[in-house]
Amino acid sequence: MQHSLPRAVGPPRTLGTSSPWARQALPSDPSGDTHTPRDPVGGPDPLVLGLVVWALVADTYYQPHPAYGWVMFVAVFFWLVTVILFVMYLLKLQLKLYMIPWPIVVMVFNAAATILYVTAFITCSAAVQPTSWPQTPDYNRRAAASFFACLVMIAYGGSMFLSFQAWKGFGSNAATSQVTVTNHA
Repeated sequence: MQHSLPRAVGPPRTLGTSSPWARQALPSDPSGDTHTPRDPVGGPDPLVLGLVVWALVADTYYQPHPAYGWVMFVAVFFWLVTVILFVMYLLKLQLKLYMIPWPIVVMVFNAAATILYVTAFITCSAAVQPTSWPQTPDYNRRAAASFFACLVMIAYGGSMFLSFQAWKGFGSNAATSQVTVTNHA
């Protein structure tokens, strides 16, 4: 005879623990089990790294180089959207907007950020002129911006992978699985 242990009654579980935009209550399935996927945002913070990228590019004389305009657009746009999503999380607006499929929104956002940061990284790296004097501040800042653009690209790529796993429901742990005990009476 199989008996299920009683489950603790409490608030609904949420997606992730530190994800600024994917914290959303998950419904229980018919068996009473709730699934808590892994946190869709991990590794270095794209918010901080993105700020570093556009601050480095903005601190140089980039106006005569059209390539840096694209890098600035990508960096500032995704930094602003990430800030907006973070503020939404702080104010818990995503719980009020329950009709929006947040795991899919986060996955699409991270995929778009990854793809556009790939182009920004390639553009920024190609625009650093190796023939210019390597000790000038502009050269150093542009090279550093290329490096940090690569880090932001990797951070958004990792977030995309983890948000895909959260969307598919992979990564639930032992604490979320239902425990059954077999009694031999």
